Amino acid sequence: MATGQRVAIVGLGYSQVGRNSGLTANEHMIQATQAALADAGLTVHDIDGVTSVGSEPLNDAWLVGITPVNWWASGLMAPAFSYSAVQAIAAVASGFCHTALALRVIQQQPSSSALVKGAGAQHPMTSMLHAAAGDRQFLTPFGAGSPVQWAGLFTQRYMAQYGASEEDFGRHVVTQRYHASMNDDAIFREPMTLDDYLAARYVSKPLRILDCDYPVDSGSAVIFTTEERARDLAQPVVLVDSYALTAVRDLHFEIMSDMVHTAPAQTAKSLWERSDLTPADVDTAQLYDGFSIIVFQWLEALGFCGEGEAGAFVAEGNTRLGGSLPVNTDGGACNVGRRHGANFCIEGTRQLRGQCGERQVDGAEVAVFTNAVGPFSAGAILTKG
Repeated sequence: MATGQRVAIVGLGYSQVGRNSGLTANEHMIQATQAALADAGLTVHDIDGVTSVGSEPLNDAWLVGITPVNWWASGLMAPAFSYSAVQAIAAVASGFCHTALALRVIQQQPSSSALVKGAGAQHPMTSMLHAAAGDRQFLTPFGAGSPVQWAGLFTQRYMAQYGASEEDFGRHVVTQRYHASMNDDAIFREPMTLDDYLAARYVSKPLRILDCDYPVDSGSAVIFTTEERARDLAQPVVLVDSYALTAVRDLHFEIMSDMVHTAPAQTAKSLWERSDLTPADVDTAQLYDGFSIIVFQWLEALGFCGEGEAGAFVAEGNTRLGGSLPVNTDGGACNVGRRHGANFCIEGTRQLRGQCGERQVDGAEVAVFTNAVGPFSAGAILTKG
């Protein structure tokens, strides 16, 4: 770490994950927290900091019995779980707290068609306009009310600029499913072929349904503490080597001036500037895959391949287990469900602990995990302690 105390990851936990789980957001948070505490061998009395995205951290702390709380932070419009992670890392490194719980609870969202169906006799367009507030009122009437629209724009622009093909994205999706087949925690584990991918329906051409993460109810928790404390705990030590949180504009994905070089480019630059490591030192990368194009942007931004070369990098087998840079070895959010980035931190940590069974990357000592794209993003480099 450039300044302050070195920070370690010591506890990992998920709630029950699936479609229509029947659990409340609070129940997901409690389950995930309890799992992370058990993983670390800690109790709520060992935690003095809480951070979350999309929920109230003081409420979370009270519900699980964390008191006193010496530090807390929350974010709504933030780059998914990595915002919580970065805030927790910074709080521990600076001494605001000694052990921080980072949370992300996300629940399956109702589709726009369900909203329209529930609108009684209203005309569908009237219903959508009523549901659109602020700047979204200028997008929704034109069918651009979902993130798949901007993801389709990002994908189309990338293909046009670099001559990439739909098959390039398909090979990435097939590779992730191969990794998921070895993960008992994955929702989708059946083998997939490139033909299966190409037969899948478009949701925002050229974006296909298989390029999108899978909405679920999920709760995730990660516990960060000082290196000194971590070495007294049961789990193998995993250290934070560097971390970064970047925004390049306000939160409008649809009108990025450059849809190919977005926030990951700046976040990656910051990560490497704050580390003595290089891309060649990374053994596995866990890269946010809300949409396939996001993984391609991160592969290039982090310097694992050249601009416009992500498709070829995947096609050569580099991102597959046994390749030079196994990527999303848990299967990614397209297969384990939308845990909003927490799974990438957790999988990276488990790889460095050597706890991934048949999908374990041999000799893994350095991992990187990332979140988000477009106007904002974040990530961290982790090392085996």
